[in-house]
Amino acid sequence: MRSTLITNIGELVTNDESVGDRSLLGVLRASTDAHASVLVNDEVIQWVGSSDAAPDADEVIDLGGNTLIPGFVDSHSHLVFAGDRVDEFEARMRGEKYAAGGILSTVAATRAATDETLRTRLRAFVDELHSQGTTTFEIKSGYGLNVETEERLVRLAREVTDEVTFLGAHVVPAEFNGRSEEYIALVTGEMLDACAPYSKWIDVFCDDGAFDVDQARRILSAGRARNLGVRMHANQLTLGAGVKLAVELGAAAVDHCTYLSDEDVEALAKSQTVATILPGVEFSTKHPYPNARRLLDAGVTVALASDCNPGSCFTSSMPFCIALAVREIGMTPAEALWAATAGGARALHRSDVGSLKPGMKANLVEIKAPSFRHLAYRPGVPQIGRVWIDGNLV
Repeated sequence: MRSTLITNIGELVTNDESVGDRSLLGVLRASTDAHASVLVNDEVIQWVGSSDAAPDADEVIDLGGNTLIPGFVDSHSHLVFAGDRVDEFEARMRGEKYAAGGILSTVAATRAATDETLRTRLRAFVDELHSQGTTTFEIKSGYGLNVETEERLVRLAREVTDEVTFLGAHVVPAEFNGRSEEYIALVTGEMLDACAPYSKWIDVFCDDGAFDVDQARRILSAGRARNLGVRMHANQLTLGAGVKLAVELGAAAVDHCTYLSDEDVEALAKSQTVATILPGVEFSTKHPYPNARRLLDAGVTVALASDCNPGSCFTSSMPFCIALAVREIGMTPAEALWAATAGGARALHRSDVGSLKPGMKANLVEIKAPSFRHLAYRPGVPQIGRVWIDGNLV
């Protein structure tokens, strides 16, 4: 086993409230006598503490007073697709309204693409994620909407992550227009059979222009019967019963949560379901931003994710999402960073990532700044330095 000591850390974010300043982030800061240090043994964190008490190691890395945080955990993305929708984005900037139906243009391009084309683009996106500090990420299907292509998408996604979500119920494809019940039968039957072996989760878009709550319940229940975990897109475009359904089914997370009633907030607060906020969507669609402050004050567990997709939010940058969360949806810099790391881990039911504690995976990100607060303070600036995944420099 080879050990590595990362030392001379100016600010170390652990997400462990029992250490450091005992805050939400468990921050260890440099003092006049010592900086913070982390000892990595092979793929896991072995020790965290002050450099004046650091154990010996085979290798020592000097962080030069920069900040070290847990790797970002992006619990909502759509990275396997072909083409783009830049014309649609430009139209929105002129004032046209976003609607769920634009997904179908990506479906057509994705169906026509070869596996190699999709794989090459996917791997480029993964490199992009890593360069911006994301070390754990989920990928959804949903741009195939037929058995063959949905199976291809989850199979390709599984090549780069274990966190694969079957989203055959994204929208009803054009060939099933007016025959949504037939399409649901396909999703819960042959399509689910083909995709379940590569998937950990099942998801459904429960909103205007997609699937109603009764349809969503049937789709998610079918996935759960195949031992898939439950996730949901809900309440993005309007108030609806999607959030309540997510809580009823014990979903790991319900994502978007833009339009919420008091009853929705109360239900989330009493549940283990994480509310995943995707502020990049509202930036790109010009829709009203969700109110994360309302959720946090009610005691809801909140995650931040990118929702990287070609239509409503074509960004993979978690630092950008953190800046938006602080500027637009009522989060403090500390709350936003926690939501983008530990919150994302909870949304994926992962206990091995999202924090820097002994025994956790050594997924570490250097911020080339004296404090994590610079992620929100200096939006758009390339502040991500070195990135380690499982203790290995990327």
